[in-house]
Amino acid sequence: MSQTNETDRARAQLSALIWKVADGDRQSFQEMYNLTSAKLFGVCLRILNDRQASEDALQDAYVKIWRNARRFDAKRASPITWLATIARNTAIDRKRSGGNRMMVSDETIKEMASAERSVLENLETQEGAHILNKCLDSLEARQRNVIRTAFFEGHSYNELAQKLDTPLGTVKSWVRRGLKRLKDCMNDG
Repeated sequence: MSQTNETDRARAQLSALIWKVADGDRQSFQEMYNLTSAKLFGVCLRILNDRQASEDALQDAYVKIWRNARRFDAKRASPITWLATIARNTAIDRKRSGGNRMMVSDETIKEMASAERSVLENLETQEGAHILNKCLDSLEARQRNVIRTAFFEGHSYNELAQKLDTPLGTVKSWVRRGLKRLKDCMNDG
């Protein structure tokens, strides 16, 4: 069986499980958890850098998945992208609530989520990961660093500006230009 057929089969299986979870099927929820928990834990751990906090975030993410499974739309996102986005957002929320951090605007969060959605969809295959790394490497060092810090470590624009001792507008420009170049590169890739 080709890798594409196997990927399609796995995607269909996971989509079916999510739809059964939407109907309250606990067995399907357990099966979905068994198939995805390691990956989603990795997403949380990468952002939180703390095992206990990541376990707590993962638990919160699965509660959200249970409650919101009806919102899953296979036409808008692959099942693993949808699940990973919930885990990522839950971990970021947990990280931000852990101290006196400044929150980002709704517009900024929408921009980040939109960019992340297209990046996560390309990450589903090994080829996508290779293209993403190649495209990230093609960015200027400062753009690459702020994008990696924002998306893989979950920092807001405000946190990045403070960390880099750089004006907020400059950091936003770096991220915006970097995301545009990244998107263009990945679309060409």
